[in-house]
This record gives sequence, structure tokens and C-alpha cells, in this order.
Amino acid sequence: MMNKTFKRVIACVITGLFLLSFVFTNDFSSVKSTAAGSKKETQATSLKAPKYVFMFIGDGMSFPQIQAASDYLGAVSQDKSSKILSGNKYLNFTKFPVAGSAVTYDSTSFCPDSASTATALSTGHKTYSGTINMDETMTTSYETISEKLKKQLGYKIGVISTVNLNHATPAAYYAHQASRNNYYAIGLEMIQSGFDYFAGGALKNPTGDNKDVPQKNLYDLAKEKGYKVINTQKDAGKLTAADGKAIIIGETLADSDSLSYSNDTKNGEWELKDYVKKGIDVLDNKKGFFMMIEGGKIDWACHANDAGSTISDTIALDEAVTEAVTFYKKHPSETLIIVTGDHETGGLTIGYAGTEYNTFLDNLSNQKLSYAKFDSDYVKKYKDKKTLFADVLTDIKNNFGLITDTDPSAKAYPNLVLTSYEYNKLKAAYDMTISGKLAKSQEEYILYGSYEPLTVTITHILNNKSGIGFTSYAHTGLPVGVFAQGQGADLFTGYYDNTQIYYNLADLLKVK
Repeated sequence: MMNKTFKRVIACVITGLFLLSFVFTNDFSSVKSTAAGSKKETQATSLKAPKYVFMFIGDGMSFPQIQAASDYLGAVSQDKSSKILSGNKYLNFTKFPVAGSAVTYDSTSFCPDSASTATALSTGHKTYSGTINMDETMTTSYETISEKLKKQLGYKIGVISTVNLNHATPAAYYAHQASRNNYYAIGLEMIQSGFDYFAGGALKNPTGDNKDVPQKNLYDLAKEKGYKVINTQKDAGKLTAADGKAIIIGETLADSDSLSYSNDTKNGEWELKDYVKKGIDVLDNKKGFFMMIEGGKIDWACHANDAGSTISDTIALDEAVTEAVTFYKKHPSETLIIVTGDHETGGLTIGYAGTEYNTFLDNLSNQKLSYAKFDSDYVKKYKDKKTLFADVLTDIKNNFGLITDTDPSAKAYPNLVLTSYEYNKLKAAYDMTISGKLAKSQEEYILYGSYEPLTVTITHILNNKSGIGFTSYAHTGLPVGVFAQGQGADLFTGYYDNTQIYYNLADLLKVK
């Protein structure tokens, strides 16, 4: 009896070990195939391809930027009479049914740049920072998802950005350059792409990258290639699909010829959502379209450690997504919307040592303009006229809400009162700005980066008093969020490499 029982136990153990080995082997091979940096097998081939694809990229936008915007909206809507925090208000795209996370490293660093990360998103390939759609040897070019859709399926293509249209991220959907700084060559590729709709900031270096050797104006070349080039909102409003290929340049251009920061826009000035809405009007057709939309100045604001402008432009991106959602509701089985970032910028954090466990995000509602507009409208005059610090403090109060302890409103707004430590930092930054000097030493760089000492110190103080901190003036290695809704959205759940976003799209859309 004992021998039979023993034999049965041994047989069960052997069978169990065999099955365990089989399962482990298959699971392990599955893990290897889905590891960051490798293509994950998908079920896309069995899915119907969407006819309409919206690809939103918040440049520099990761979870901290999204959550800061969400928490800010909650803070400013908080019932001031209640001591109980009511919480955040979710951005529309964070309500999408599918959410995932994408790893962003490139061939250079765990803190990648926009050229390489946009390359990963548009082609499924890693490359060096600064390189657009070419391999690390700078000899092999990669075809983008937008080029494939245009060539293989006849989709109409749109590229929209709040920054220059030949900047790194938009360029990654039509250009192939060893350096993202080859702006003129990128502009030429933009024109040669034959894409149907471009809208956003002005082209950088439209007459060539070497000022001493001017070349034919890119806008003139675009017209020769059949593009309608539009520079006013009035003409942009009249644009229809019957007009053919079009390039819309914002009528009101701001720093570096980009579109205005959302918190700088005037009444009636077109924002990102307006260019998306017009893009839908002119791209909608029976074959389908692909539209890449970049919120590029989220990145610029984070580089400058300007939390107020970061939040404002993140909300503006969300409003642009809402335009796509409106379209999706009319074509739910034929539309896919993806919202992601290329990388995180600035090392933004909700929480600061000076506020401990507290946050005062509604402080940021006192910021009336971006750091860039404060530079152009105020700091330039300070330097020219050697404006007194006392007068500068008045402008700081009016534009950022920061006040001294002698201000009549100090008791009413204690969270905005400058401490002696903050006041002295502000005065030192003012002195450095008036002198015309920029950061040279390590200590100065940590304080000011490459920005105007006065302006960046103002935003640092307001950020910190609100409970927001930054660790860098550059990019960081955080993963980015991926949010999806519509046909094929389930493919974007999980934690994966950013190249997988391309593979999912290519498999789903059935392009090679």
C-alpha cells in the first residue's frame, strides 16, 4: 500500500514539475518579448483598423505635469469655507478607458531629447539624442508612421504644434536628419512630404541656417509645391478641404516665433484646440487621416521652471484633445485617440521642503503671464532704464501675486508674503539681471540656469510657496503616460518601451 501511494506521489510531482517547467518557459519567453526595447507581439492583426487617428504629444509632459494641472484645477475650485480637501479635477484625457506607461531612454541617455524620443514614437527605432529618424551611424533613414499611411493607405496627414513647425517633435513625423538643428533642410523635407495640413509656429531659419549664405525662402518654395500659406486667423477660418494642401502660421507669434503660451493669449487668439478643430475640417475624408498634435510649450515652460505656464499649457492640450473626442463621438468605431509625452522635462514635483506636507496650488492663479512674456514686456525695460527694485516689486505683485510683509494685503494673503530669505534671493537675482550677467559658476547655474535671474527666481519662489519643485532645467528619465480611447485602444495598456507605441499603430493600421 505504501509503495503504491509513494509511486503515485512521485508521478504527480514529476507531472507537476513538467507542467510548471512548460508554463515557466512559455511565460519567460513572453516576458522577454515584451521587455523594454523590444517589440511586443500584439493582437492588432485581428482588429479593424481605425480610419481616423489622433496622436497627441505633450512635449515634456509626464505624470507630474498631468497631476499638477489636475490638482491645480481642484485647488482653484475648492470651497474656501471648507477645511476638507475636495481633491483634484481629472483632465479629460485621463478619463480615457485605457492607460499605460512608456519608458523613454534613447541611445544616448536615460534623460533623452525630443528628436530621439519622437523618432521612437514615429518609427519604432531608438537613436541618439539630437537625431531625427536616422540610425546611430547617421547613414540609415527610418520611414515614419505618417509617411507610411500617406504612401500605403492614402490617408491625409496633419501636423500641428505650438512651437516651430520644423522643431524636433513635428519634424520627426516627416523629416530625416542627422541633426535636429538642420532647420532649413527639415523645412525642405516638410514641403516635400506632400502632407496635407501643417499648423503652428513659424518655420525656423526660413532663408537658411547660415545667414551669410541665404537660400530661397521656404514659404516661397512651399507655394511653388502647391501649398496655400496662411498667416492670418481670418484666412485660416476660411480654409476648407477644397483649398488643398495648407500651411497655417499663427498670426500672433511669441518667443522664438512660437504660438503664445496659453496664459498669454488674448481674447479671440487661436490656441491649439482651434488648429485641431480646423484640421478636422480640412482632413476629414472617406479614406482616413492621421493627425499629430504637439503641445510643445509644456516643455519650454518646464525648462524654465515655470509651473504656472506648464499647467496652463497642459490644460490647453487637454482642451485640444476634447476637440478630437467630439469627433470620436460621431465616429466611435473608426477613431483612435492617443495622448502621451515624449519625455519629462524639469523634474517637476508636487511637494516642496518649505511647505512640508502642505500645498497651496491656488497661489499659481496669481500668475498672469508666462516667464517669456515677463522677460519681453518687463525685464527688457528694467535693463534699459535701470528700474528701481521697489518698482520691480510692484510689477511682481501685479503679475505674480508675491508681496512683502509691509504690503497692506499681507494679512489677507499670508501664503504669498515673501520671507526675508526669499526677499534676499529676489534682490540678488534683480541685481544680477540689471548687471546684464548670466549664470557662469555652478552655484549661479543651479539658481538660474540659462534664464534671466530675476524671472526664474520669481517663478521658483511662487512655485515653492505653492508646493511645487523642479530639479532640473533639462529633461529627466521618468516614464510617460499613455492614454487611449477608441478603435484599438486596448493595445496601449501596460508598461512598455516607447517604441511599442509605433509598433501598435503600425500593426493596427496594417502598414509595413
